Amino acid sequence: MSLEQASFPAGSRLGAVAADLLWYPRLAVDGVDLLHCPTFRGPFASRVPLVVTVHDLAVLRHPQWFNRWTRSYSRRAVPRVLRAASRLIAVSEFTRSELIELLDLPAEKIRVVPNAVEELFRPDGPRAEGDYVLAVGTLEPRKNLARIAAAVEGELRVVGARGWGGVEPPANVVWLGEVGDDELARLYRGARCLVYASLYEGFGIPVAEALACGCPIVTSAGSPMAELAGADATYVEPREVDSIRRGIARAFAPTPRRVASWPQVAAATRALYEELA
Repeated sequence: MSLEQASFPAGSRLGAVAADLLWYPRLAVDGVDLLHCPTFRGPFASRVPLVVTVHDLAVLRHPQWFNRWTRSYSRRAVPRVLRAASRLIAVSEFTRSELIELLDLPAEKIRVVPNAVEELFRPDGPRAEGDYVLAVGTLEPRKNLARIAAAVEGELRVVGARGWGGVEPPANVVWLGEVGDDELARLYRGARCLVYASLYEGFGIPVAEALACGCPIVTSAGSPMAELAGADATYVEPREVDSIRRGIARAFAPTPRRVASWPQVAAATRALYEELA
């Protein structure tokens, strides 16, 4: 089985529409046996078996967190792409349940394949200096940064790109912006804890990274992060500042472990391809 990779060509709203309508269908040309789209941007119809990976359905579950164009276009485009797919990969059982509940998609065409994290996220290695709490995530409404900042006593370091929704780093935090994986691993190892009290996620990669590093984890109760961390995290009510503050005080270091490895992810994905061959 040979694999070829193509990059999404659109850099504007009009370009995105054109890509969905014209570019994706052209990928399914002679000699292509299967098309795999690693996000829910994809063709509305496909001449070959189509696999789509779904990381979350935040844009459908909480459209108010996104700009008008994104929520309007996604409401029309995302269901079409997902219904056109021969198989769907959900990154968690939670995301699988969202696909069934929100879009009434048949359970038999959904497979759960979790994300893995890079090998450099491990407990041994350099540690960042200082006494700090760590938050990781793009600056966007669902990351709940204002409540996290209000809950932290002492230094809060925030890693994440600038996002949308008018979210700015609170005045009392150290915003580091985007950092490389080596630096991020140093920050996990040195932190008092990771606080990932998000309001909605499909998986929670920072939780998986922190777990691999042995970093104490404070995260949202009733979320897919519980699938990843189980008893190895402290769970809080993300909409209550006091709950987050108490969770930070109770945080404990887990035994480092990995949710999945990339070879396992690759093997599960290949098995799905062969199912459609």
